[in-house]
Amino acid sequence: MDDGEKQNFGGGQEIETPNNITIKGIIGLLMGSTDRNDNRKVISLGIGDPTAHSCFHTTAVAQEAVVESLRSAKFNGYSPTAGLPQARKAIAEYLSRDLPYKLSQEDVYLTAGCTQAIEITLSILARPGANILLPRPGFPIYGLCAAFRHLEIRYFDLLPDKGWEVDLEDVEALVDQNTVAMVIINPGNPCGNVYTYQHLKKIAETARRLGVVVIADEVYGHLAFGANAFVPMGVFGSIAPIITLGSLSKRWLVPGWRLGWLVTNDPDGSLKSPKFVERLKKYCDICGGPATFIQGAVPTIIEQTHEAFFRKTINMLRQTSDICFEKIKEIPCLSCPYKPEGSMAVMVKLNLCLLKDISDDIDFCFKLAKEESVIILPGLAVGLKNWIRITFAVEPSSLEEGLERAK
Repeated sequence: MDDGEKQNFGGGQEIETPNNITIKGIIGLLMGSTDRNDNRKVISLGIGDPTAHSCFHTTAVAQEAVVESLRSAKFNGYSPTAGLPQARKAIAEYLSRDLPYKLSQEDVYLTAGCTQAIEITLSILARPGANILLPRPGFPIYGLCAAFRHLEIRYFDLLPDKGWEVDLEDVEALVDQNTVAMVIINPGNPCGNVYTYQHLKKIAETARRLGVVVIADEVYGHLAFGANAFVPMGVFGSIAPIITLGSLSKRWLVPGWRLGWLVTNDPDGSLKSPKFVERLKKYCDICGGPATFIQGAVPTIIEQTHEAFFRKTINMLRQTSDICFEKIKEIPCLSCPYKPEGSMAVMVKLNLCLLKDISDDIDFCFKLAKEESVIILPGLAVGLKNWIRITFAVEPSSLEEGLERAK
């Protein structure tokens, strides 16, 4: 769909799709279309903020670390624009646990959440005539940021019948001399997939052959609860240059703290040219970073969080993903080609031929919101028309009730 194309929905409202769409924007419109005379609570299965549910809350270690950081009065001033050295060092050591080489703190740049990491990365890679390869379906902020930076967007498909793997033939056909990067999201948002070591290695080998940087979005890093273990893309940093993006938000269940990072994973040094590093530092100067007192808490948060906390989150996500998958099977007009194995959401195919008076996924989601006070994200918002994205990082009882209403 072209950048300027518009779609009508929800009583004549207009939205440009897909590069001007945001998940928060469309969720807001869906919330506004619910029936205020419906006495039932609105159940949102649309946005990936698990903190709305009491079964998903951060560890006391993290909360106490932030309180102590604030009380110390050591972190009330500006931080260096790339981030506090001790926080950068802690994140470098944390990420290095899963790599065959050691990151240094100079490889790590702190950002105000993963969204700012996306904005910085695309901004420093942009140049006149450049293009970027984005996954379809994917996270719409990439398209929005690329459009603002006048980066031409080329979408490659993910294959639902192959666990949402990257269509590497598609990638090869899209790349030219002006392609600056391709984006990989693993564990997958919005698909709930977790890529194998072998598939990630093939992606890195393809990127090397084509001469493009891999932007590895690992905001859901380690949130894997199926057959495939989480493997960071940085493992393949010796094959192709990797820029890894991540944050505390999902694994520590603190999206509102806005503590993210941009990491250069390239032990061979191709991303460490003085020009690239200078550009990166200058952009950090322009846009600032996360609150200093949150940065001050990072070393304690990372070093003192017990594995039991992470296991509890994984077990809860495994439980809610099972509920989601089983309830979807009870709804004739929905089909799920791939049982989620990671992250907090899953893509579900909408079978329009089994529905009456439903024109597309947007129509379905707005009527569902109005008639049943259930919020589900239309697939068009993440680049896949006539699919829907369901978030399962939800209290089990609310998830069951929401999908029962949908049925």
